[in-house]
Amino acid sequence: MNNVLPTKRTLGVCFTPGGQAEVLVWAPKADLVEVSLNDGNTIVPLKKQDYGYWHVITDQIQPGDTYKFRLNEDQEYPDPASLLQPQSVHGPSQAIDVAKFKWTDDQWNNLPLEDYVLYELHTGTFTPDGTFAGLEEKLDYLKELGVNAIEIMPVAQFPGDRNWGYDGVFPFAVQDSYGGPKALQHLVDVCHQKGLAVVLDVVYNHLGPEGNYLGVYGHYFTDKYNTPWGPAINFDDAWCDGVRRYFAENLLMWFRDFHIDAVRMDAVHAIKDFSPVHILREMKQQVNQLMQETGRTHYMIVELDLNDTRFINPLEEQGFGMDAQWVDEFHHALRVTTTGENTGYYADFTGICDLAKAYRDAYVYDGQFSPHRNKHFGIKAEKNPGQQFIVFTQNHDQVGNRMLGERLGELVSFEMQKLAAGAVILSPFLPMLWMGEEYSEPNRFQYFVSHTDPDLAEAVRKGRKEEFAAFHAQGEAPDPMAQETFQNSKLQWDLVQQGAHQVMFKFYQTLLRLRRELPALKHLNRQNVEVEEKEAQKTLVLRRWHEDQQVAILMNFSAAPQKVTLPVSTKSWQILLDSAAPEWNGPQTSAATVSGGEELSLQPESLVVYVA
Repeated sequence: MNNVLPTKRTLGVCFTPGGQAEVLVWAPKADLVEVSLNDGNTIVPLKKQDYGYWHVITDQIQPGDTYKFRLNEDQEYPDPASLLQPQSVHGPSQAIDVAKFKWTDDQWNNLPLEDYVLYELHTGTFTPDGTFAGLEEKLDYLKELGVNAIEIMPVAQFPGDRNWGYDGVFPFAVQDSYGGPKALQHLVDVCHQKGLAVVLDVVYNHLGPEGNYLGVYGHYFTDKYNTPWGPAINFDDAWCDGVRRYFAENLLMWFRDFHIDAVRMDAVHAIKDFSPVHILREMKQQVNQLMQETGRTHYMIVELDLNDTRFINPLEEQGFGMDAQWVDEFHHALRVTTTGENTGYYADFTGICDLAKAYRDAYVYDGQFSPHRNKHFGIKAEKNPGQQFIVFTQNHDQVGNRMLGERLGELVSFEMQKLAAGAVILSPFLPMLWMGEEYSEPNRFQYFVSHTDPDLAEAVRKGRKEEFAAFHAQGEAPDPMAQETFQNSKLQWDLVQQGAHQVMFKFYQTLLRLRRELPALKHLNRQNVEVEEKEAQKTLVLRRWHEDQQVAILMNFSAAPQKVTLPVSTKSWQILLDSAAPEWNGPQTSAATVSGGEELSLQPESLVVYVA
């Protein structure tokens, strides 16, 4: 890769061990580039280098100084590789020396990927104050729950202080209203002290509209492809070398300078790249080099809507080498099974038969015709291990992209929530929880932004209304610009210890403990999985085993009691968990001991776990 060093950051303002500032900016569109320091009182000219780069080493910039780049002795703009925007996206950048942070996590070296239990959260709505410091105060709670990896929605600087994070326009800058870069470093350090891995959501397929100044510097975008967000990021057109370097260096920065354990890369199917070496593959090669040099382990997880194993196959098999992917199809099959929804992309899913296929094959569509897409879709994922697939009952997209932002708990019964949780947590894949689901948080998670451009704000309002045409939703979408929409999306922490919310929390704790302690559930060998579904009865029996231990997970998604037969076994089956037991606010408990091949009556919308 063009001049990318895994061992150090080079773009933007960096500080040498001797305290000098080394400035490097890619601005092939400019004829003259200067640093304008402290409201323009000091001007430092840069020297032109090859391939559109401008560079200077100077004593005139100190950590804490604010600056912009002046192009062609005319307009001034923030640094494309800014680490902090203390006055939001239109203000000056602030010079930061991230290497000065005193880490205490020398003994930490990530968790094995197959042990990950993920918890997705949005920093702004997770706690009352919506900051990294506030998040730190909840880490012991997450440990008590039984998760071991927090997945933080994007923190790249966005306009204002309310945003999901996918409108970021400074990929290197940590959102100022969350606490900025040093607060993020502190959070990661504390997570590692507590044995928690940190996954950061990064967006390399588009940038937000407001405060996006990259185009004035260089050819960051191309009209060669269209994306849902406008022109694509230029990964393979003329001048793409500088763009590829920019995003590769961003990824390496999170791993190296912020000790992030894994990234979740947003919608990589929208990254358009027909280069001989795809940008994801090139990034993976760079990360491998970084890991070799530091001895630390990092994972690359992708959101992928293609059912294409090329993304997750190893480099040596000519894959892109991504470590894992989100599997929306498992969610869709489970959602249709639990709710009966059949509009939009849910129209492709029939319910329990597709859920059974997801357990067996990871992808539901692996070559058959997709009515929603009007084409044959997907490829089989036979050789990919269970830890390459991340499954969930809900996430920020599947909740927040509903018109009203309803969580699953508002759409199904208390009993069905428990069943859905077990279906995910006891699967042969990596489970991910969405913040608040573990205690059945009733507050909706809605779409919110804080754009300062009135025309853009109105366009977002209009776009939200048009987005739901396929779902035939009724009523009005909440105003994304309203402070109230953001406030209504915050978690209500006082509920965790109350009534049915406390019961749900303890139920999730128990599920996660079983997954952690039982070898048949802990080991994600997809060969040791058997599924038997009955479509008319809406029942599913999932059998998993490891060495001499077997676990049977019996699920009844119907609204009536149903008969199911336990798998044949030389040993009797002992009950471990019954979601219908009185301790979980259910009607009655199933038999404590059952012989193999024996028939059992399952309560409506319930899940029972047996071990043999």
